[in-house]
Amino acid sequence: MAMTTSGVPNLVLQDVRKSFGSQQVLDGVSLTVVRGQTLTVLGRSGTGKSVLLRLIIGLQTADAGSITIEGQAIAGLNLRAMNLLRVKIGFLFQHAALYDSLTVEQNVAFPLERHTQMSKAERSDRVKELLAAVGMENDLHKMPSDISGGMQKRVGLARALALEPAILLLDEPTAGLDPITSREIDELVLKLQKERALTSIVVTHDLHSAKIISDRVALLDKGKVVMEGRFEELAASNDEFVRNFFKDS
Repeated sequence: MAMTTSGVPNLVLQDVRKSFGSQQVLDGVSLTVVRGQTLTVLGRSGTGKSVLLRLIIGLQTADAGSITIEGQAIAGLNLRAMNLLRVKIGFLFQHAALYDSLTVEQNVAFPLERHTQMSKAERSDRVKELLAAVGMENDLHKMPSDISGGMQKRVGLARALALEPAILLLDEPTAGLDPITSREIDELVLKLQKERALTSIVVTHDLHSAKIISDRVALLDKGKVVMEGRFEELAASNDEFVRNFFKDS
């Protein structure tokens, strides 16, 4: 399990609501994640878990409620201010979302080229350091199509960490991976958490993964937080929905 390093709130969601047409996806979600903590958001498909991440990074806008990142409310921020805030957030997309036409090295270098004044040599050193941290230092010149799904997740994680974010958002980090590779990704996330004291929100269906990497777990159903606490607390719950969700954990 990851270790909490501080009691300082790094990310606060207060009564967040989001609908698409007549479908209420999030119905008053409130969550607080402190610095260095990993919160895993669980729930059945269609419960708004990935929407929650997109709202945090500003790819979608909440209908109501507030989202505060490192003390700054994101509602009403102009594009420049939002982009400055996004630099503090690393995002690992569900399918890694690597650029097919770029090598592994170029994929990781992309945010450095876009958001920093680093020289080419400095970028090269930083990319090698990041890829070494995720065990991909020998694959710099390969294309995404030439590496496995698990390796793509590792490269995506390196890219997400490129700008030394304060907050890391992971969308289904072990989806589609075999159990051995999933365990490797879990251990990698734990290692990076320990080394960098990141604040993380992880969305996953994988109960085994959640048990390994989480400090706290929040279970969503019908757009609401049904229960929040340590994994063991939810697994031992007497609530019928919670108990059924965790029955195979």
